[in-house]
Amino acid sequence: MKLLLSLAILFLMLGCGYSPASHYAKNIVGESVSTEVTISMEDPQHTVIIKDAVDTAIITKFRTALVSKSSSQTHLKFSIASVSFSPLRYDTNGYVITYRTTVAMTVERVSKASNGHYAVSGVYDFDIEPNAIISDQARFEAIRQSSQKAIDVFIAHVAAQGSKPPKE
Repeated sequence: MKLLLSLAILFLMLGCGYSPASHYAKNIVGESVSTEVTISMEDPQHTVIIKDAVDTAIITKFRTALVSKSSSQTHLKFSIASVSFSPLRYDTNGYVITYRTTVAMTVERVSKASNGHYAVSGVYDFDIEPNAIISDQARFEAIRQSSQKAIDVFIAHVAAQGSKPPKE
């Protein structure tokens, strides 16, 4: 029964022309991508975390190869606009127990075919113990998660552009 249901879903998806977002994104970025993250002088340690998140997303979401800038079809330049932590929830004593991390960045896409400029942001909520400070590990994880969500927004923009038929 499960096999029959799985086959029915597969035929339905193929019949309606379903393609994953990575397929449409490849129409814009091509088969090889290079990345660059501009180091923030105000907060250089966050740049390393965001660079790792960017590279992971390019490999897993775009399903393309990371190459040097000189041999890439598309170059993506990420700049950190801001990283912020804001209290989101308090306990009955007034202590912060949930924070929201927001990472805002700009992405410049440069390729031979076309260029693009995107402003994206991602948020991540996390809990802490009442009357505690945010540990470095929790802070880095929150920045990584919110950066990943911002990159997902960028990928959605690119996939939407790639799904449009070319203008004649």
